[in-house]
Amino acid sequence: MTSSGQPDVIVVGSGIIGIACAHYLNADGLQVTVIDQGTIGGACSHGNCGYICPSHVLPLTEPGAIGTALKSLFNPNAPFRVKPRCSPALLKWMWQFARRCNRRQMLAAGQHLKTILDASMQEYRRLMREEGLQCEWKETGLLYVLQTAHGMQEFAQHDRLLTEHFGVVARRIEGHDLIQFDPALKPGLAGAFHYPDDTSLRPDLLNASWSRRLQERGVTFLERCQLLRLEKSNGRISQLVTSRGTLAADRFVIATGAWSSLLSSELECPIPIEQGKGYSVTMARPSPCPRYPMLFPEHRVGVSPFDQGYRLGSMMEFAGFDSSIPARRIQQLHDAAAHYLASPAPTGTLQTWYGWRPMTWDSLPIIGRTPRLQNVFLATGHNMLGMSLATATGKLIAELMAGRMTHIDPTAFSPQRFL
Repeated sequence: MTSSGQPDVIVVGSGIIGIACAHYLNADGLQVTVIDQGTIGGACSHGNCGYICPSHVLPLTEPGAIGTALKSLFNPNAPFRVKPRCSPALLKWMWQFARRCNRRQMLAAGQHLKTILDASMQEYRRLMREEGLQCEWKETGLLYVLQTAHGMQEFAQHDRLLTEHFGVVARRIEGHDLIQFDPALKPGLAGAFHYPDDTSLRPDLLNASWSRRLQERGVTFLERCQLLRLEKSNGRISQLVTSRGTLAADRFVIATGAWSSLLSSELECPIPIEQGKGYSVTMARPSPCPRYPMLFPEHRVGVSPFDQGYRLGSMMEFAGFDSSIPARRIQQLHDAAAHYLASPAPTGTLQTWYGWRPMTWDSLPIIGRTPRLQNVFLATGHNMLGMSLATATGKLIAELMAGRMTHIDPTAFSPQRFL
């Protein structure tokens, strides 16, 4: 706490990234206040599939991705879809994204992602060991299940690339062995690849357990606190004007996810983030319930078995800040799972959900000090990997703020790259 009684740091955004930043800053002995326009962990950090997945080293900018996006303009049911709309920012984003959809840049971005994914996994394991957070942490790996022989053949090439370029190794399981591996799967599937080093958790429980622990250590969380504007002086933010009054601090962390681009002008820094909308539906556990968290690459659907529930999640819609939950999208999740699972849709829906992922055009997060404001740091743009990258991000922010040597090279994630 400063001599004036104000916090040392204000973190704007209480999703998993904001919570992680608060943890590492608090561990450095700083007094931290976290504000959020909604509730703690209530946005994109709430209803995702909860994978902590080093196997996700390949960026979205794969060769052919832009073709898939263009085709989706004419298919409202496409799992990866760009909704037609007049938006110069989206057009620029798509142009920059398209320029990176080649093998060379895909592999380069993948190396950066592998570095931060591995660092984050190491931090997660330490965090679970030392903090004992109650979040259904499971080290059972992640199972990629293929329905067809063609899908199996294509994914085998993907798996070979992961092994040869990134050292990510899976166990291949043939179709006739699948039911023994997980009895919840249907007979007749082509096969699967099991990545044993991936882990999973229940996101809402992690958010609640971690934020509660931080509050016990003196971190203040202000919910329903909307940021209205920034007040600046001499190349610094002096205070925030919010719906709950004026808040001052020495330093600020902007961890506002998909909303971050709205602050570009006030932060005097390009923040090229587009909202990648995803959906999930959470239900009671079916019988039989999958033993493993799963992905179905051919249908782009994920399955998360929890101790007290079961979740299907998917989709990537570039539709702006669209807050609707179309019934057809939820039905798509059920229909896709029905190709793979013996009991894909138990009765008793507990929750339908959407979230806006903060998508950057190079698939890399934005972590570091803003170029023109000396006391402001960005921790945003984590694409589909916010849960996976949270711990390394929080640790990087604390290291950069303290001027210490960082545990990984942050250059590739710097906001400077957009100038």
